[in-house]
Amino acid sequence: MHPRDDAMRSLIVGVAGGSGSGKSTVARKVAELLMDISVAQVSMDAYYRNMSQLTFDERKQLNWDHPDQVDMELLGAQLAALASGAVIEKPVYDFTTHLRMPRTVRVSCADVVIVDGILLFWDPRVRALCDIRIFVDVEADIRLIRRIRRDMRLRGRQLNDILNQYLETVRPMHEEFVEPTKQFAHIIVPHGGQNEVAIGMIAARIQERLRTAST
Repeated sequence: MHPRDDAMRSLIVGVAGGSGSGKSTVARKVAELLMDISVAQVSMDAYYRNMSQLTFDERKQLNWDHPDQVDMELLGAQLAALASGAVIEKPVYDFTTHLRMPRTVRVSCADVVIVDGILLFWDPRVRALCDIRIFVDVEADIRLIRRIRRDMRLRGRQLNDILNQYLETVRPMHEEFVEPTKQFAHIIVPHGGQNEVAIGMIAARIQERLRTAST
């Protein structure tokens, strides 16, 4: 895995922040504003390690909010490939079983690659690949409410399990590994996807970077 250099074509935009902060919403809204620019989107959620050697009950007990559970090598290698103009086969992760699915999704190179993830700026190799680094900063209670709604609706989780996981791993891991990476951000976005002004400014900054690079 190597940091971007001037020969790489795509601009990598990293969006980090706590679970439930609205990273994906910010990434999507920025992408929607980049008209006439090709955009590829990648989520770090696809790169959790495939712990198929464990039983389902054992996988449920793992601390999925620790950086060790993310395949940073694969994420970095695929981001570097996209930056250099290559096509990747992105993994697909099933949160109901805590396993990677057999299929992959092809992601083509683009003018801009937007990648989001809670631990995106923790690994220095992955962080170095991000030309523009954005941290979405949202209050803890809002993030928890959003996480409860998401996990119950999309991931088949029970409320008690969600709350136990939050208290045992999500909150302490956020404080240890996620919140400290705010210092590496070029842009901090309060209020997440509701901050239309910040989202518009980010899109304008990306467009300016692309114009400057082409001259």
